[in-house]
Amino acid sequence: MSKLEVYQYPKCGTCRNAVKWLQAHGHELTLHHIKDEPPKPEVMAELVKRSGLPLKKFFNTSGEVYKELGLKDKLAGMDEKEQIELLSSNGMLIKRPIVTDGSKVTVGFKEDQYESEWG
Repeated sequence: MSKLEVYQYPKCGTCRNAVKWLQAHGHELTLHHIKDEPPKPEVMAELVKRSGLPLKKFFNTSGEVYKELGLKDKLAGMDEKEQIELLSSNGMLIKRPIVTDGSKVTVGFKEDQYESEWG
């Protein structure tokens, strides 16, 4: 089918399910370990832009790092550039997986969304 880039954390069950689904549907995947190699700020900005989603949808709000940093209260006071740099500084802050073909971008894994975007 198509070549996709997947930003994922191998220990994450949701990421494993997404990768398995994409492979089962014939996609060739380039996997990026989101903790070891978070997307650089310019890549992150491009992913956000292409997704059409609000920037806050890229934050892993249920993650430990998000909670430890108290970001629930701090994000509103940060501009977009600061938020993108924060995401790029720690891959565990990023909601995963992020899948892109260079034009479309999805965040997280919902089978019905994958069916319509990548099916």
